[in-house]
Amino acid sequence: MPEIRQAFGPGPTYPSGAPHSAGRLVNASRIGVHRHTEGQLVYPATGALATTTAHGTWVAPANRVTWTPPGFDHAHRCFGGTDVRIVVIPVELCCRLTDHPGVFAVSSLLREAILALTDRREVHPDAYERLRAVVIDELVETPERSLHLPEPRDDRLRAVTDLLHADPAQSTALAELGHVVGAGERTLSRLFHSELGMSFPRWRTILRIHHALAHLTDGLSVTDTSIACGWANPTSFIEAFTSVVGETPGRYQARLQQH
Repeated sequence: MPEIRQAFGPGPTYPSGAPHSAGRLVNASRIGVHRHTEGQLVYPATGALATTTAHGTWVAPANRVTWTPPGFDHAHRCFGGTDVRIVVIPVELCCRLTDHPGVFAVSSLLREAILALTDRREVHPDAYERLRAVVIDELVETPERSLHLPEPRDDRLRAVTDLLHADPAQSTALAELGHVVGAGERTLSRLFHSELGMSFPRWRTILRIHHALAHLTDGLSVTDTSIACGWANPTSFIEAFTSVVGETPGRYQARLQQH
């Protein structure tokens, strides 16, 4: 089962660097905990990318772009052969975007603008700024489509989520998990809502979707992925995946093969 969590400790502070970059990373490549003095958009043109902060993990397949504002400690992990595209957003422009890490849907225009910014070895500064402005305008108009899996602070709740991280496919009910960690079902249900902002079933679904994206990116079939991630049948997996990701798992895999 792919592991997508990251322990956090003090990390280096990266200075402002090149305005953009592109590179292909192999499966399971990791970029350790770091921060930036400017904002950063990271787009997996192929593959999938997990971005982890102290507040949880966001996963971006190739129809999403991750946004990390200045000053946030974060780490990345790639799944599949990931074609990573990075666009740096100067501090003075970051106010147009959200002040917290997030994931946004990628329209056809946004994808082409990011690829154009990162494909060219040299771009005239004025042309670069105009193209970057298109990227920001698109993001301002695009609602967040976050595949965010928040992490708890409460020790009892963390004990439960640790059990689920260890085996996302398990179908153990919340009451049974509570019995294992010594907490009542009602208390745990309340903590899921108050700390994580979602119900227990929703949190477990997002966890499974994270793992499903990694499996599909690695080439596992839709049927085998549904079994590995704990769905009773492929149909229920397809429905859950489509509602969260915005496309069927089959379409997601087909698009991976196109690039």
